[in-house]
Amino acid sequence: MVVYTVGTFDLLHVGHLALLEYCRTLGDVVAVGVASDRVVNSYKPNVPVIPLDQRIEMLEALSCVDIVRPYYELEYVSGCQALDVDIFVVGEDWGRKPHNVAVDSYLKSKGKQIIQVLYNPRTSSTRIKQNTIAQSHRKTYIEQSVA
Repeated sequence: MVVYTVGTFDLLHVGHLALLEYCRTLGDVVAVGVASDRVVNSYKPNVPVIPLDQRIEMLEALSCVDIVRPYYELEYVSGCQALDVDIFVVGEDWGRKPHNVAVDSYLKSKGKQIIQVLYNPRTSSTRIKQNTIAQSHRKTYIEQSVA
């Protein structure tokens, strides 16, 4: 069985690892779609901190991941078709946007599954970025106070 999940995978962290290890329990092959900077910028205010080629390299190094493929358009049907996926794993924020509805319809028409998972509450790329910025601001404030 081929299990497919997609995401940005910026600032790879334990939440990503938990998701990918869960995917491994569902099938024989774990495939990961990685959003290009342009795709990410179409739905988030900022592009990833880590370049696409490095995000791909990090994912390829994980033993729980078999296939890593970038995607350059905000649509998932072509990836599901190319990989002949059996299970598509999505996050809790999966909504009813056109690209989500399209892949949902496609997979249901093929008798395939979509499994929605809760995010790991321990961390997120957004939280890591916020903490980094906050630490940087505290350091600058302290340096200015001492001067």
